[in-house]
Order: sequence, then structure tokens, then C-alpha cells
Amino acid sequence: MSKIDRLEIRQLRILQALLREKNVSRVAQQVGLTQQAVSDQLRKLRDIFDDRLFLRKSNGLIPTPMAEQLGEKIEAILHDFEQLLTPDSFEPHLIDSTYVIAATDYAQQVVLPDLLSKIRQQAPRLKIIIQDLDIDTLNDAMVAGRVNLVVAFPDFVPSNYPCITLFTEHHVCVASKTSSVVGKKLSLEAIARHPQIIASPSRPNFRGSIDSWFEQFGLERNVVISAPCFSIVPLYLETTDAIAFLPSRALIDSKLATIELKESPVSFEVITAWHPRSNQDPLHNWVVDFLRAD
Repeated sequence: MSKIDRLEIRQLRILQALLREKNVSRVAQQVGLTQQAVSDQLRKLRDIFDDRLFLRKSNGLIPTPMAEQLGEKIEAILHDFEQLLTPDSFEPHLIDSTYVIAATDYAQQVVLPDLLSKIRQQAPRLKIIIQDLDIDTLNDAMVAGRVNLVVAFPDFVPSNYPCITLFTEHHVCVASKTSSVVGKKLSLEAIARHPQIIASPSRPNFRGSIDSWFEQFGLERNVVISAPCFSIVPLYLETTDAIAFLPSRALIDSKLATIELKESPVSFEVITAWHPRSNQDPLHNWVVDFLRAD
């Protein structure tokens, strides 16, 4: 075993205390050991450094030149060890790193603009990557640290991840203002039969989250177009006679017409989530705090 492998932090603290107090009894009281235990550690230190380190005198100890030289180095070493347990002060304007957010296109429209504005104001050197949400690879990406934060619907995120609910949302039935259904009082059965467009950002198919609501009434929707994102659906509605159910907050600046329904679709949550290892990351917690405040 090499000498460095035999050296312990506790021994360095004892040597530091001996240099300060020059008295075995007082050091023993300070470190919570017996005088014999302190003497035993001093013996080990003498063997490791191949020096007597201290000479005994009637009222205490006299450090050798080697011990005095070691004193300055030990102070620096112990200070560095203490820094390992002291979190670095977090100053956003000094952060020079990259943060990756995966989000649905809905979240990119509704949640991220305000978040990015706040981050940019306080951390101008922070680089942010926005990725489309890939539900099939999300967990692997977050486990590997390739994604730091996800903003999406609960069904898209692993249930064991820490998360916070940002707000509750609901669907609105919409169509082009020139659509044949605008201004008509249609039954839910008629709505279900009418050609519909869905946004399916997770996987390309003809089933959306609103289908289970229709099924409660024994109805099946007539979905004729499946789009990869919410943002493109209004453009498709403008060129077809179809209708769509879109989240209300994505329609604030929309030119679409709202179709009144006798029954209101069930609401759903929009959340942000992250891998548990990020719980103690100052940068991550700083970003999440902006979302908590909204």
C-alpha cells in the first residue's frame, strides 16, 4: 500500500489541530478522541511522512520544520475538501452551458415563449435547445441526460418522474369561418359524423385524446386527417370543411370559428417533468422556479 493510500482526512485534521494547539490533550477534546487515539494517529503520520513532526516539551509540542511546511498545504487541502460540500453560488448571468427542453408543439406555442423570455433576460449566456417531444425515446434521453426538462401532457411522461402541473386546459371545437357547420346547432352525433382533423404528435394515427370522451356517449369520430402537430391544423381547417378539437390556449390569436357544444369535453393537465437526478441541480431548479411562479 502506498503512503497516499494510508493517509486519511481525519489524520490531516488532527495534524492541523496539533499545529494550532501544540497540545495533545486539547486536540483530543476538540476532535472527540482519547489522548491515546490522537497519539496513535500522530504515530501513523510520522511513519507516512517519515518525520517526527512534533517534539515533546514540558508544556506541549514543538513542530518540526517539515510539520510547519505541511501546515500550509494541509490548510489548502482541507479547504478544497470543504468546498466539495459547499454548493457553488448560483449566478444566472454567469451561466455558460446548454439546457435542453423537449416539448409538444402545443407547449412550444403556449408555455415556452414566456419562459424563454425570462431566461434570456437573466441568463444571456445560457444556450437553450428546444426539441420536439419524441415519446418513444423520451425516457432514454432523460436517463442519459440528453434532455433536461419536458413540457407536455401527463400521458406522454413517465409517471415516476418529478413533475408540477402548470395549468388545466380544455378542448374547443373549431372550424373555418366558411365551414358549413358554422352557425348551426348540431347534436353531438352530428359532430361525431362530420369530417375531423386531429393532431397526433406522439405517433401518426387517427386517434386523439378526445376520442375516449366521444366513446362515453357511444360515438365514434369521423377522423379523416391526422396532422403531426397542433400548429398546422388551423391551416388545414382553412382549406377543408373539416372540424377539429384543439386546446383553448392555442387558439388565442386564431381566426377560426368556435362550434358550440351541448356537452363540454373533459379537461386535462399540462405539466413539466424532469429526471430525479436533476432535483439538486441549481440551474434546473432556477428554470423550474419560473414555471412554478406562473
